Amino acid sequence: MTRTPAAMLDTESPEPLWRQAADLIRHQIASGKLAAGGRIPAERDLLERLSISRVTLRRALQSLVEAGVLTASHGRGWFVSADAPKEFPNTLESFSETAARLGLTPSSDLLRAAAAPATLDEAEVLGVAPGARLFHLDRIRRLDGVPVAVDTSFFAASLAPDWGGVDFSTASLFRLLTEAGVDLARADTTIEAQEADATLAGHLEIEPGKPVLVLRQLIVDAAGRPLLSSTIRYAGDRYRLRTAFSRSRAAPPARGAKPEG
Repeated sequence: MTRTPAAMLDTESPEPLWRQAADLIRHQIASGKLAAGGRIPAERDLLERLSISRVTLRRALQSLVEAGVLTASHGRGWFVSADAPKEFPNTLESFSETAARLGLTPSSDLLRAAAAPATLDEAEVLGVAPGARLFHLDRIRRLDGVPVAVDTSFFAASLAPDWGGVDFSTASLFRLLTEAGVDLARADTTIEAQEADATLAGHLEIEPGKPVLVLRQLIVDAAGRPLLSSTIRYAGDRYRLRTAFSRSRAAPPARGAKPEG
């Protein structure tokens, strides 16, 4: 585990220290610095690095056990679960790029790779005429052989005129588009929770009704023109998104202060 400065635990934060410690360990696992199945540093090392009490550390570790991130072995220590959730970025990064960052091997089971006329809804999403040729790419995405998500995407077929021989079980769509000169500038994204139906559950090797996180993205170029629509359904226990929020508006006036004007 990379040495973690104690200053990273904010004693003035309303978030409890045990939760901050748990998040730091989660991040080490998700970033690949602690390998699946491997033992995390001894408690005495963690106590020294994080400058917290044993009670606080034990609560952090136990919370990770309850979340399926760690397992405890009496007399041997704490181990990273083989199926610990992976952390995905809050930047526009391809599945292959994420896998490389995590030190994992990406692969895909191809469900569909074909052109078809745009439906009214698809045409509206991409701002094209109904009936325009779209390329549809549906894949089960795997990390080290484990099914993580089902990705269904579509975009104008004119962006991929010579892709008939592409092996999409290993090829990166983002890389192909970028090499073709397509400007993937940003993605407008929504995330919501749903239950897996029987088909999706079969693809993800989970029980029907289990929670999945549905990430919908519309990728646009620098001018805001729609390029690619993607819906990615992640197994709920295999996906973790880290992000940050900030306050951009001015703070409210102090109690008792009178507004100006």
